[in-house]
Amino acid sequence: MTMTTKQRVLAKLESQRGEALSGEVLARSLGVSRAAVWKAVRELRGEGHAIDAVTNRGYTLRADSERLSAEGIAPLLRTGAPVYVYDELASTNLTAKELAAAGAPHGTLVVTDCQTAGRGRRGRSFLSPKGTGLYLTMIVRSGLPMGDAARVTSAAAVAACRALEKTCGKQLGIKWVNDVYCRGRKCAGILTEASADMETGGVDYIVVGTGFNLREPEGGFPEEIRDIAGAIFEPGEAAPRCAIAAAAANELFGLCADLTDGAFMDEYRARNIVPGRDVTILQNGVSRPAHAESITNEGHLVVRLPSGETEELSFGEISIRGDFS
Repeated sequence: MTMTTKQRVLAKLESQRGEALSGEVLARSLGVSRAAVWKAVRELRGEGHAIDAVTNRGYTLRADSERLSAEGIAPLLRTGAPVYVYDELASTNLTAKELAAAGAPHGTLVVTDCQTAGRGRRGRSFLSPKGTGLYLTMIVRSGLPMGDAARVTSAAAVAACRALEKTCGKQLGIKWVNDVYCRGRKCAGILTEASADMETGGVDYIVVGTGFNLREPEGGFPEEIRDIAGAIFEPGEAAPRCAIAAAAANELFGLCADLTDGAFMDEYRARNIVPGRDVTILQNGVSRPAHAESITNEGHLVVRLPSGETEELSFGEISIRGDFS
């Protein structure tokens, strides 16, 4: 697809983020007029890109600019697959499933600033307000049996932790099975959905969605999740959203090559905040107390019940009893 002048200007500025590029240099390198460059910069500013203009120096896309764009993410990707960036979507998983059904390749990435119908597990809504988070979904075509492919949720949790650590130095923890925590609060959630291949009994494709709470919404989180939800970044901290999105995608893409042997499960366990704690198991509308013992290579949680018996959980939810901040 042919890029517009605005997209080409943004790509140039992204390639030298934090450095000044003169209008003359931009115009000459892109084969357009300086007036066209000026118009493109004006439109990009109107869309929220933090671009400074200094006389005799040129235009600079500020290092702390948080505006999402394909031009900001694509150069950082190592997947070799397309990336689609939207200001707003109903759900990144829904869009990714539509792309996957149409034949989109392994590693295809869908990213948005806002979801109007974001979903969590069991059909719950996932708060996805504009300007405060980062919501992305990757298409995974593994060709693996469902048992091996199920590890992709654990891989996505590890990828999310790695991405924030490498790009921003943030230390996050994993709460079995699909939540990521920061300072004792849920700051990210993962929703994995698979389409089965009826002929082979394997998986046709998987869409792996990750939603990050980067900042607290204006007025705080809604009452019903205020005691659970938290943000990764403090007020005033820069949140490099393009870099985070690319890093999360790169990490997940790499880990998907190891779904069969599950070598990354050691890291999943090391980052998990659940083993060794008293928990409440929530399954099929029934809650039970237990003590979390360990996590298997398949991603199952082993718990010890009050009777002394152990049980291996492959699904369900848990809440941690007591303080774990």
